[in-house]
Amino acid sequence: MPLADLNDIRQLLVCPRCRSALAEEPAGFHCTAPACPYHRADAFPLAGPWPVLVDFEHSVVDRDAPMGAMGAQVSVGAENLPAPLRRLVKPPNRVAARNVDLLLRDLPGPAPRLLVVGGATIGNGVGAVYRDPRVEVIAFDIVGSPVTQFIADAHHMPLPARSVDAVLVQAVLEHVLDPPLVVSEIHRVLRKDGLVYAETPFLQQVHAGAHDFTRYTASGHRYLFRRFDELAAGAVTGPGTQLLWSIDHLVRGVTRSAFAGRGTRALLCWLRALDRLIPPDFTRDAAGALFFLGRKRAEEMTAQEIIGYYRGAQASERP
Repeated sequence: MPLADLNDIRQLLVCPRCRSALAEEPAGFHCTAPACPYHRADAFPLAGPWPVLVDFEHSVVDRDAPMGAMGAQVSVGAENLPAPLRRLVKPPNRVAARNVDLLLRDLPGPAPRLLVVGGATIGNGVGAVYRDPRVEVIAFDIVGSPVTQFIADAHHMPLPARSVDAVLVQAVLEHVLDPPLVVSEIHRVLRKDGLVYAETPFLQQVHAGAHDFTRYTASGHRYLFRRFDELAAGAVTGPGTQLLWSIDHLVRGVTRSAFAGRGTRALLCWLRALDRLIPPDFTRDAAGALFFLGRKRAEEMTAQEIIGYYRGAQASERP
């Protein structure tokens, strides 16, 4: 697994507030800029082996929370089910696998650096990122895990500008308070012509409870990445899968049981096959989740361009 060692990327990390260099001490890190609020010795503590590089004044991450809890295992839901049932409830994400393959083939140089935002677990379909021997993977989340090197808030990434070649942000943007700010940070840390791959829900029920905030249509998702050229975009899951999730949550509500909902979803897993029968334009208007693969550019997409971008089934209804 090409996850970079923290010692190898230590010099790359910067203050999330002012982006000055960091100084290390036994209990953590602090900013080297005297005027920065995080210049004090205990500014960025450790949570187990993970440096907590968070601008606490502008984050939902609480500095006074028990740091041990941040390093706890975060696997939930389908990941805890037996393998056969897990494959029925949460099948392999072939869309992500295909797009990650495209991203990896397009990465430049002999040792490209790829940043995983919200990488506390290895996402469904993106395992190739961690198997490619030439890729240096940097990953963070607001919790620590065996596949992250540090804890951070995606709104204020503790990385310098133009420091990575690609960014992977799968099923994360719905969990941040300000997705445009996070995408702006992604644009900032990417080198010229850097790549981004994102997956974000559209028609999907609330998950992660109080930490679930946002959904995007296909046009809204494209405009979110308006400072990127589109290489590929479309649906991760279609109306059949979306219907399956709705039935799951209907059963949960009627029975007050998440287990009953998941069981019903497993029994009706054949509904996913309906996705294959629906044309892409109809799928875009009723997708469960959407993906975007893009390349960094300087210019923004205009408001006029995003109106013309719409490719859904209602395009023929335009005056």
